[in-house]
Amino acid sequence: MGGNRKVPMRQCVGCQEMKNKKEMIRVIRTNESEFLLDATGKKNGRGAYICPNPDCLKKAVKNKGLERSFKQAIPKEVYGALEKELERL
Repeated sequence: MGGNRKVPMRQCVGCQEMKNKKEMIRVIRTNESEFLLDATGKKNGRGAYICPNPDCLKKAVKNKGLERSFKQAIPKEVYGALEKELERL
């Protein structure tokens, strides 16, 4: 009965488009204020999503998308880690 499941959608902090949550990379801020990439999407912490696309990352840096999502400054290392992750994909 009822095989219609709702697909969770999230907005990219770069391109501002709504996409399937599973297609995106989650960046989280833990309680200790450290930033991590969450491949599983299950880790605890405040999350923001970004498309696995270098152009979206550039837009997110330019329009301060992650800063707005987390309401604080983002260390350069986080952007570096995101760039490396995107190169791997």
